[in-house]
Amino acid sequence: MTPTPKTPSPAGGRSADERRRALLRTARDVADDLGADAIVRDQAGKPPTDETARLREAGLPAALTPPGPGRGADWRTGCAVIREIASADSSVGDVLARHYVHAWSGRFYAGHHHATALEEESVREQWLWTGAVHAPAPNDYADGPDLTLRPRTTGYVLNGRRSVDTAVAAADQIVVDAVCTATGDVLVVRIPPSARGVTVEPALDRLGQRVAGAGEVVLDRVAVTPGQVLGRRPHDEESTPPFTALAEPALRLALCHVGLGIAEGALTEARDLSRGGRAHRLPGEDPDLLLTYGELASAAQTATAVVDRATEVMAQALATGAQLDAEEPAGVAALVATAETVTSKATLHISARVLELADAPGLDRFWRNARVLTAHRPVAHRLRSIGEHYLNGSDRAVAASFR
Repeated sequence: MTPTPKTPSPAGGRSADERRRALLRTARDVADDLGADAIVRDQAGKPPTDETARLREAGLPAALTPPGPGRGADWRTGCAVIREIASADSSVGDVLARHYVHAWSGRFYAGHHHATALEEESVREQWLWTGAVHAPAPNDYADGPDLTLRPRTTGYVLNGRRSVDTAVAAADQIVVDAVCTATGDVLVVRIPPSARGVTVEPALDRLGQRVAGAGEVVLDRVAVTPGQVLGRRPHDEESTPPFTALAEPALRLALCHVGLGIAEGALTEARDLSRGGRAHRLPGEDPDLLLTYGELASAAQTATAVVDRATEVMAQALATGAQLDAEEPAGVAALVATAETVTSKATLHISARVLELADAPGLDRFWRNARVLTAHRPVAHRLRSIGEHYLNGSDRAVAASFR
């Protein structure tokens, strides 16, 4: 049953804890709703039009915005909601994770007043966010930028194409970075997909995360007003403000919660099959099955502990805001890289092993989803970054794309 439509509620005397509990209850209701037909929707592999409608009906896009007076969700709560949804349908969890982090774009790149107005409008209009912002790298745009901004009297004209991992045809705002042809500055802008000159090309027949709505956005002479420009994205890590440096690890950490949701969903579904007598082996007949479940549950709990620690440190850094110490983002990024490494291994391992425990339609989706979610983030790269930070105390963050 589709959740009862909700609208973002003002503070209205409710404490932050009461609003948090209400939001988590809503997330559980939405997760139950999504779980009921997750296999059918995965097999269909259609753009997430229905799924995003369910999110909007439950008020989740408005609720998962940066915290403000009587609105938004703090980092811990936002991640808890993402994990809950991902355990039922990781494609939708992916959509929500990227929405939540891209909704922080105003704080990462814009001034305080611009960010506040943007967040209030996002809550009011129930905007769903997505995007793909590159992180600063030494050889950034070595072969020429894929997106360019040409100045004109009333703003800019945006051209190019960019791959987007979620909701490319269903979002209300797409956040991208582009090079200004006049100054060489890299500017972060938001584009409504309905704007003239914007077309989307959905990615079809994906191995996993098939309902996430990935694709490519094509921008042909799209008008960008000054109000759509969030700010400047620095060319390198050394010139990146500490708070802005949190943008990329924040997304990676949110996706760790999607990975944990996959692991938890796979284990729960396999356990229910075993209890219902639909597994290859029954617990009472094969004590080794208990050993296997113990191993897998321990792997999930270990990953959860590491991710929760990184989540706590990230929450503290985000709450510090503009007063964040210049060295702190590197430590946060190292913790996120550790969480990402542990979660990737655990999720792939768990989602593959459950296929040995039970044979049921749709159980393979967990491994397929985990494979796609982790494919573009090599573990070896993360381990080297962790090692560099541990051995040399490097202040450099882990270079990757904010996508």
